[in-house]
Amino acid sequence: MSELETVQVPDIGDVADVEVIEVLVSVGDSVAKEDSLVTVESDKASMEIPSPVAGVITSLLVKTGDRVSEGSDILVMDVQAQADTVDDAEPSAPADNTESADKASEPEPAPAAATQAAVADSTSSSARTTASPGTASEADKQAAGEHYDLVVLGAGPGGYTSAFRAADLGLNVLLVERYPNLGGVCLNVGCIPSKALLHTAAVIQETKEMAAHGVSFGEPSIDIDKLRGFKEEVIGKLTGGLAGLAKQRKVTVAHGNARFQSSHVVAIDTDGSDTSAPRLASFDNAVIAAGSKSIRIPGFPYEDKRLMDSTGALELADIPKRLLVIGGGIIGLEMGCVYAGLGSQVTVVELSDGLMPGCDRDLVRPLEKRLRKEFENIFLGSKVTGMSSGDAGLTVEFDGGKAPASDTFDRVLLAVGRSPNGLEIAADKAGVNVDDRGFINVDSQQRTNVDHIYAIGDIVGQPMLAHKATHEGKIAAQNAAGQKSYFDARTIPSVAYTDPEVAWMGLTETAAKESGVAYEKGSFPWAASGRSLSMDRSEGLTKVLYDPDTKQVLGAGMVGPNAGELVAEAVLALEMGSDLEDLALTVHPHPTLSETLNFAAEVAEGTCTDIYVPKAKKG
Repeated sequence: MSELETVQVPDIGDVADVEVIEVLVSVGDSVAKEDSLVTVESDKASMEIPSPVAGVITSLLVKTGDRVSEGSDILVMDVQAQADTVDDAEPSAPADNTESADKASEPEPAPAAATQAAVADSTSSSARTTASPGTASEADKQAAGEHYDLVVLGAGPGGYTSAFRAADLGLNVLLVERYPNLGGVCLNVGCIPSKALLHTAAVIQETKEMAAHGVSFGEPSIDIDKLRGFKEEVIGKLTGGLAGLAKQRKVTVAHGNARFQSSHVVAIDTDGSDTSAPRLASFDNAVIAAGSKSIRIPGFPYEDKRLMDSTGALELADIPKRLLVIGGGIIGLEMGCVYAGLGSQVTVVELSDGLMPGCDRDLVRPLEKRLRKEFENIFLGSKVTGMSSGDAGLTVEFDGGKAPASDTFDRVLLAVGRSPNGLEIAADKAGVNVDDRGFINVDSQQRTNVDHIYAIGDIVGQPMLAHKATHEGKIAAQNAAGQKSYFDARTIPSVAYTDPEVAWMGLTETAAKESGVAYEKGSFPWAASGRSLSMDRSEGLTKVLYDPDTKQVLGAGMVGPNAGELVAEAVLALEMGSDLEDLALTVHPHPTLSETLNFAAEVAEGTCTDIYVPKAKKG
């Protein structure tokens, strides 16, 4: 039984904001009261922080180089584990299958590993419970009929990564997927098919723009069946590849909807009926990678197939003459670019005052300027208040902004976000805590409140991105295999695959201003980039945010063609603790778009010769 306590920096006198110069313990270590935990150093002296209690370290919340003050969280300790060790002088009775509801004290919130983390570490929000022993009982195994070291619920990027990594580490794995093919939403009806169609739309757009340079093409003739076939071929190559990888690793694959029957058994509905008996499988460990679904607004005519979510839009049933996109976020704008490229007149309605809320306005501005030329309308500060079906199309009622009172469209795409599937897997039967919205809290090892059940991806919180899920999936698999592994990414990059693309990572100016974080920036316009000009795409921008004192990189953003390919270098810079000089002195190939990050760092340093930046007047 666990009783977790968060250890904090005690009163250390008249000093504050000291640096951690050495961490003296590791996760799993048993420490006695007054044992030293970390060493901190101020400009006056160094000192060791002692443990106020005896226990076993379950999670480290600081690392060498971090700065802390009185009250800062250092680590989480299981104080009951130490007591259990002392009390276990006599053998304990065999554990039964009754789930324990014992709760430990609730420690103070711990710092998030990544700046975008939206769901708190479970050690800071709810007590860890051990719902049952770490391995399935013989009764569970006999009742189920088949047993696995690890069951993974969901075969999206996070799920299949977790399953494959666990298999590589020697575990016997069952991977459950609701779609006929592996890959989840991303490969089947999300990231991959949308990029295939975005590529098509971009090619059509580029051929039109070449007329200004003396190369003219006729109007494109679109064979929608062939285009749909191209998209399906891309999906088939990737999902087929995953099936091969699963077979090579001897991962058992089951198709159907999985729900927990207990803390060590899942029931898989393999044929979609309520009459046939589900397939039962017992497990020692489980990874929940059940993903998310499109949000629906109540009262809309969902029985009308002309009202689509992103999945329906990617089916490409036809090319509507007029398309309304409800939601000016990344998904809505990407699909708007697809249909506009294919010839639809696209209108976007967004409730907030700007497209892509949360992204810095200087990055969104070039995108919005271009889209206003390509789209029929963009209505900001507006909302849809009603919708009805008719022979002429879907009639939509608006309120706010410059939107009309009503208008009729051939199709409507609803893209107002996604909600997690945490409430659809009967997690409560396994003792896993799920909040009202469907999110599952996890710690830095991806553990839920039940020690042998992990959760990853969309279901554990924002950002809902495949590349976050894949990293989390490896962490979960490695811990399930007995390794000590932690998710401690400093940032998770975001990319909008619109035209132009928008990408950013780390601290944004929007967040810095809201939270009062001091920063400075260097910005380089793509109008001064030889590579950008040769593409006739001068609207782009690259910027880097940095600490005014240390000059360390805090964040970066870029807008322009292929911006999504440029952000990775900035992510590495942040992860490595790089400063401006590291970026400015790194030789980049010329002429490329990648060198715009180098130039932005030079602008910040005052060493850029590719543009003229007037020096600030002294005094």
